[in-house]
Amino acid sequence: QVQLVESGGGLVQAGGSLRLSCAASGRTVSSYTMGWFRQAPGKEREFVAAISRSGGSTVYAESVKGRFTISGDNAKNTVYLQMNSLKPEDTAVYYCGADSDYLHIAAMRSSRYYDYWGKGTQVTVSS
Repeated sequence: QVQLVESGGGLVQAGGSLRLSCAASGRTVSSYTMGWFRQAPGKEREFVAAISRSGGSTVYAESVKGRFTISGDNAKNTVYLQMNSLKPEDTAVYYCGADSDYLHIAAMRSSRYYDYWGKGTQVTVSS
């Protein structure tokens, strides 16, 4: 089992940057498929980015490709989401998820495959 704690959210102006962190307890993050999802008020949770076990593959939502980067640090047992060129439509609560299975790229995009979740961190982008 793993516990996840997100941090790094906040208020930023459009065009700015934030780096979200997801700290994991227990096994190292390389033992899990790790994903970032977000949920805006009144909307369903949507996929943002994911990194496979051992970090061999990454996948991004089209809406964030080229602006966001997911990475993992085994020494700190933490997964990061670097967010650049932020837009007001990026405003949401961002959640970190983990799954101990190897997931196909398509499955990495689906929240239903993730067994563990953090409580989320709020990101607000002002125009």
